[in-house]
Amino acid sequence: MSLKKASLLIFIVLLIDQISKIYIKTHFILGEDVTVFNWFRIYFIENEGMAWGTKISDFTSYISDRTAKTSLTVFRIFAIFGIGYWLYATVKSKGHYLLTIAVALIFAGALGNILDSVFYGMIFNDSHGQIASFLPVDGGYDSILHGKVVDMLYFPIWKGYLPEWLPIWGGKFFTFFEPVFNVADVAISTGFVMLLLFNKKAFPKD
Repeated sequence: MSLKKASLLIFIVLLIDQISKIYIKTHFILGEDVTVFNWFRIYFIENEGMAWGTKISDFTSYISDRTAKTSLTVFRIFAIFGIGYWLYATVKSKGHYLLTIAVALIFAGALGNILDSVFYGMIFNDSHGQIASFLPVDGGYDSILHGKVVDMLYFPIWKGYLPEWLPIWGGKFFTFFEPVFNVADVAISTGFVMLLLFNKKAFPKD
């Protein structure tokens, strides 16, 4: 797979990701949701941490939420350069096309969420109790590197109480699938699943 085709895939994923996020941000109030099907809803939330809203500061009391957010964003920026080099090296070494597609998807998804973290705080105002504006006159809701990632895809396929005989979670109310995510997250997850499923093809022993 050529670098041109990989770049096209990245561009398409980024375009879909950013269009969907900008639309949600400029048409929904934070916490608003629309039912598409019984098992699929558009539910607007913002994530300022890692996966499932986890923050670095959740693991240590020696770092503030703001410092943790800055550190996480900077780490993501360095990581995207590493993933980009991995993609470039894979193409140049004529690696398996499945590996190229997987790394391209991971790169596109990571970059999509980095754009939110780096710029959204400056180009949008707050979504609490109002629909946000793009490039508001009074400025954004925060500074560079402190934007929140926009999530909107919610699949509550099943809700109910788990059987009492289950250890730890028995009798508790459970939702599958509970996390809310975005197109960039889908791209990253798809890339990782491809690496797991096609591991032998992507990384031949020779």
